[in-house]
Amino acid sequence: MRYAVLNRPEPEPFHLWRGMLAGASASLIGIGLARFAYTPLLPAIIGAHWFPASTAAYLGAANLGGYLAGALAAGWLARHARAATVLRAMMVLATVAFIACAFPVSFLWFFTWRFLSGISGGALMVLAAPTIIAHVAPSRRGFASGAIFTGIGLGIAASGTIVPLLLRQGLTQTWLGLAVVASLLTIVAWNGWPSQDAPASAHANEHRHAKAPSPPALRALFVEYALNAVGLVPHMIFLVDFVARGLGKGVDAGAEFWVLYGLGAMAGPLLAGHLADRAGFGPALRVAYLLQLVAVALPAVSSSSGVLMVSSVLVGAFTPGIVPLVLGRVNELLGHHPAAQKGAWRTATTGFAVLQALAAYGLSFLFSNSGGNYRLLFGIGAGALAIALAIDLIAALRSK
Repeated sequence: MRYAVLNRPEPEPFHLWRGMLAGASASLIGIGLARFAYTPLLPAIIGAHWFPASTAAYLGAANLGGYLAGALAAGWLARHARAATVLRAMMVLATVAFIACAFPVSFLWFFTWRFLSGISGGALMVLAAPTIIAHVAPSRRGFASGAIFTGIGLGIAASGTIVPLLLRQGLTQTWLGLAVVASLLTIVAWNGWPSQDAPASAHANEHRHAKAPSPPALRALFVEYALNAVGLVPHMIFLVDFVARGLGKGVDAGAEFWVLYGLGAMAGPLLAGHLADRAGFGPALRVAYLLQLVAVALPAVSSSSGVLMVSSVLVGAFTPGIVPLVLGRVNELLGHHPAAQKGAWRTATTGFAVLQALAAYGLSFLFSNSGGNYRLLFGIGAGALAIALAIDLIAALRSK
């Protein structure tokens, strides 16, 4: 009997680097490609007469709506299946959605698959990083989070480089090419997830932890993160158009600034994570808010190419770079309560997505009704970040 106990198979050990690669692959598929690759595809979809411009815009909204649904459903999915199973299923769903979008059967068909790709992105965003971070030492969590969310930056960079190259082969071939990339990333990530979920006791207490009162600093963080989403929208939607039409530099120049935005996005998560490991997540967040405030305000006060380059790189860096900082701060504030951390991260992600969608529609409305006033949009974005910074400072002072 003793021999049998001593030789009982042990769970396969978790390998940090494989886990970070799996997490980065998930964020690259679910957010980097499923969301950001659609931006350069939209003109091609309209140009190929797949859908008219008036309806093609709704297809972009379908992904965002699915993202919200996926973020809200992630907790329910994780309670009814192992996290690794859900993550693998969502990556497969995103891959299948790319294949389905290669064939414009009808608007409803395309809308449904864009919505499903959004669901996969929302679920991956909520579940992937916490599943990995739970197995990482606190001193390495900033770096690990940054590595995981680098996938978002890679997707942004790919949207300005790889997708235009694929489009030379045709629109259908581009969607299928994205499906091939997604399938390869799914295979790479398949065995990188932790082999075990949280202990049964954690699941038994999940409801109690999730419903526990949130510290004031956590509630403030939810508001700050949502306001940060508003601050990012002017660059995400209007940067290229501002350079191309607003400054009269042309489409090619606008694309060059988008590439700079993408390069910043590639480096942002790792740099932000490194800063958090050195200074702590709270101070790193305040630095992030301040740098974003300055970077978003720059186009409102200057049209200099050098200034706009700095602005593009910095905002690009923090588009994905703010994510590991907020996730790490959530974990700091909730301490040793994994279930509560996951619930809080789901709330933060949902709030970010809602405010980002509202800001996108609201700023588009203001742009149309202000005679194309780009500087007003950047000013509003900077204002939202200034409020986020002020809230964080007040919360920090009250906690002392």
